[in-house]
Amino acid sequence: MSAARPLTTLRALAVTATLPLLLSACGYGSQAEKGDAKTSASPAADTKKLSASEVRIGYFPNLTHATALVGIQEGLIARELGGTTIKPQTFNAGPSEIEALNGGSLDIGFIGPSPSINGYVKSKSTNLRIISGSASGGVKLVVNPATIKTPDDLKGKKIATPQKGNTQDVAFLNWIADKGWKVDPESGKGDVSVVRTDNKVTPDAFKQGSIDGAWVPEPTASKLVSEGASVLLDETDLWPDKKFVITNVIVSQKFLKEHPDVVEAVLRGTVKTNEWINAHPDQAKASANTALKTLSGKELEPAVIDPAWKSILVTDDPLATTLKTESDWAVKAKLIEQPDLTGIYDLTLLNKVLKAAGKPEVTDAGLGTK
Repeated sequence: MSAARPLTTLRALAVTATLPLLLSACGYGSQAEKGDAKTSASPAADTKKLSASEVRIGYFPNLTHATALVGIQEGLIARELGGTTIKPQTFNAGPSEIEALNGGSLDIGFIGPSPSINGYVKSKSTNLRIISGSASGGVKLVVNPATIKTPDDLKGKKIATPQKGNTQDVAFLNWIADKGWKVDPESGKGDVSVVRTDNKVTPDAFKQGSIDGAWVPEPTASKLVSEGASVLLDETDLWPDKKFVITNVIVSQKFLKEHPDVVEAVLRGTVKTNEWINAHPDQAKASANTALKTLSGKELEPAVIDPAWKSILVTDDPLATTLKTESDWAVKAKLIEQPDLTGIYDLTLLNKVLKAAGKPEVTDAGLGTK
């Protein structure tokens, strides 16, 4: 598998201030070492002309979208595009990003596995393709330590997830089912009350006592911990090899067909971005934090960004077998019917880029185009 080293191995960097957790806007300034980023692109990348004058790239301003945050921030993706302009767009939720892709206002996006599956199935496999991985990990179950000390203590408690049917919601419902507890997937009512709560308001809900914990991505989990919660479970520990897809790179099938050279250039940029994050961990963390400051007016304080950053792995590998598992969980929870995911992946261009870079190719787990 082609993956950067886990961010757990990276050196900590203290950066100041706080952040509302989900935002909307784009583009950032950085105190990272720009010179190093510039040298990663070939001279030809600055001048070559590609088949599209612009590419519209969507992502969430979350640390689990570190490849997009840092790649755009540092110009690593733009350099591979030469004269093709990046038009960044940010989203607060997967459905809105899929809607933009469906509506033709977005070409390429960074997004989680559940909306990728839903978008693919609802379009009867005509809408998108997953073309790369981006991140693994970065999801935790955090709780009020005064009332919840063991997993069994969750029974009868109110636990937040970001949205019905989203990646964390599906994972939590599966975990509940494995414990033999019953929860209605539509209402969230049952042995545990699953409270679908926007990540922006989850910290306030926790402080007010209206929820007892949350199964959430970073940096929401670490924000809650900074305000008194404790980590009961890191989802990474539930997976073989401690890896699972949290962020994919997707593309409009129409854009892929019409502009494969642009898609390939973006993928060269994402691969180089993951390399740069690995080689410059402190600067990469600062870059992401400066990005978030531009978006919100505030940075993540060290108590939040340090543990959050350590729990995320940037990776070129889409970890396709784990997407299939997450799809099976959604079926088991009766949130979706059994989907046919054949063709959801097209890793041809990614593997071309990886091969050219001397890296191992990655697999689509039998779910690729034919």
